[in-house]
Amino acid sequence: MKKAWFGFKNLLKALLFIGLVTAIAYFAIDFLQRKNNLMDIEDYTPKSTLVVPETPLTRAKYPFVDVHNHQFDMPLKDLSSLVAEMDSLNMAFMVNLSGFRGLYLEQSLKNVRENAPDRFGLFLNIDFEKIDEPDFGSQNVALIEAAVQQGVMGLKVYKSLGLTDRDQNGQRIAIDDPRLDPIWNACGVQGIPVLIHSGEPASFWAPKDRYNERWLELRQKPGRYRDPATNPSFEEILAEQHRVFEKHPNTTFINAHLGWMGGDLDRLSTHLDRYPNVMTEIGAVLAELGRQPRRARQFLIAYGDRVLFGKDSYKPEEYYTYFRVLETADEYFPYYRKRHAHWRMYGLDLPDSILQKIYYQNALKLFPQIARAPFASLSIH
Repeated sequence: MKKAWFGFKNLLKALLFIGLVTAIAYFAIDFLQRKNNLMDIEDYTPKSTLVVPETPLTRAKYPFVDVHNHQFDMPLKDLSSLVAEMDSLNMAFMVNLSGFRGLYLEQSLKNVRENAPDRFGLFLNIDFEKIDEPDFGSQNVALIEAAVQQGVMGLKVYKSLGLTDRDQNGQRIAIDDPRLDPIWNACGVQGIPVLIHSGEPASFWAPKDRYNERWLELRQKPGRYRDPATNPSFEEILAEQHRVFEKHPNTTFINAHLGWMGGDLDRLSTHLDRYPNVMTEIGAVLAELGRQPRRARQFLIAYGDRVLFGKDSYKPEEYYTYFRVLETADEYFPYYRKRHAHWRMYGLDLPDSILQKIYYQNALKLFPQIARAPFASLSIH
C-alpha cells in the first residue's frame, strides 16, 4: 500500500512538473511572439483596403490667405524660398502671427518690406505679465498705435493669457481682467483684428485614460495636460474670453481654432450668432471638420462669411489635407498628424462660392492692406 502511494505521489509530482514546464514554455513562446510582433500605436498605420475614388491635391483651387501662421525666424529669413513654396501651394498671402515687438518686430517688418511686401503681414504680440506696471495700459495703447503706423495688421494673443501668464503676485491673469480693456479698445480704434487663442481642446482636462480621444497627444506632450485641480476649467477659460467679446463690440476678434468648439458646431453657431464682432479660423482643427462631413458642410455654408483659412504650424505638405477636405468628396483618407486625430477624414465638397469666402474673400474684407493683384480675375465681394 505504501509503495503504491509512493508511486502515485511520484507520478503526481511528475505530472505537475510537466504541467509547470509546459505552462512556462507556452507563456515564454507567447511573450517572445508578442515581443517580436509588438508595435506602438504610433507605428500602427494600416493601409485601407477600401476602394473609393481618391483626389489627392497639392495646390488650392483658388489663391488663399493663411491668417494663422508662425515664422519665428522672420527677421533673418530668406523670404524668396518661402515665397516659392507659397506659390506652389497657391498661397497668395501669409499672416505671420509671431511678430513679437521691439527690435524683433522692426527687423521682421524691414525684411518683408524690402523683399516681399505683397506676400506677408505681421501681427504684434504683447507681454501681458507686465500688467502690474502703473502705465501698462497707456504704454500698450501707444505700442499698438506705433505698430499700426509701421504696418502691423493685427494683435495676436497666445494661449498663455488665461492659462499660465501671472501677475507680480503669482496670480493667474484672467482673459477678461479689466486692466486689459485699453488694449482691446485700442485695436478697435485702430481698426485691426485680435486673433486670440484661449484654452486648449477640452480633452486636455479629461482623465488621461483609454476613453480620452487625445490620449496619444497627452502621452507625447505631457505638458499639455490641464490638471483640473490646479488649472481653471475649460468652461471658465471660454467664459472669460466670451465676456471680452461681449464687452468690446467695436473690436473684431478672430477666435482661433474654431474657438475649440469644432466638435460641437451647434454651440459654435450659437456663439457666432451671439457675437457679431467675432470670426473664427480652422488652423489645427481641420480634423474636427473632416470627421463630420455633413454637419461641417452645413456649418461652413451657413457661416461662410465668418470663417477664415488658417493652418498654424508651417509644413507645406500638410496643406494638402486641408485642400482635400475642403474641396473634394473623397472618403476615408488619413489626417497628417495622428496625435490630433485617431480617425479618418472625409471631403466636404464645398461649393465654389464658400471656398472663395474661406480662401480669400473674408480675409480681403478684414485686411484692406493685402494687395488685390493675385485675386484680380476672381470674384471679390
